[in-house]
Amino acid sequence: MRHFEHHRLHRIGWLRAAVLGANDGIISTASLIIGVASAQLAHHEILLTGAAGLVAGTMAMAAGEYVSVSSQADTESADMAREKKELETDFEHELQELAGIYVSRGLTPALAHEVAAQLSTHDALGAHMRDELGVNKLMTANPIQAALASASAFALGAALPLLVVFVMQGGHLIKTVAITSLVFLAVLGALAAKVGGANVWVGATRVAFWGALAMAATAGVGSLFGVAAT
Repeated sequence: MRHFEHHRLHRIGWLRAAVLGANDGIISTASLIIGVASAQLAHHEILLTGAAGLVAGTMAMAAGEYVSVSSQADTESADMAREKKELETDFEHELQELAGIYVSRGLTPALAHEVAAQLSTHDALGAHMRDELGVNKLMTANPIQAALASASAFALGAALPLLVVFVMQGGHLIKTVAITSLVFLAVLGALAAKVGGANVWVGATRVAFWGALAMAATAGVGSLFGVAAT
């Protein structure tokens, strides 16, 4: 009877894109809001700037992820075509190459050759893609999935600090956006670590740290320009 185990590796494609998107959405929008608020812009101008950042960032994340992952998929397809041609033109050499990989992993030459022969009979191309090139079904690039996950997560992440600005009137806007955004980032880091099976506290801390650094930098720039404009 086949034994099934629960692993998290199959989540790595969409999880990476979603975490990256949400993280960028929170950090970039919160930093943008804090930067223009530090420059003493009016409340409606801050809100408009944040909304524009949300829309522009969402489209940029979708396009960037699609192009990036499409390039990866194109590379995988090219390698697959090359490997298929080599199997058709020099099968014996490819068989020995596969056996050599298994020898390097600890099998005896005789057993390695037997394993390579049986795998090649079953699915030679799949064996070479997996064991020679390191490409497997769990890690195969999916441009549309990555683009949708990243764009949706960015929009959701960007909406959080923007919502704070929408309901926040008067003073303490910068401090409120900064604190709530750091909380959002810490929660995001913790959730991503939990889903990925990593340490929750480490995940929360590293995301919050870089977010704080980005917001502090844009606050400084905004303050400088605000002073220069007065």
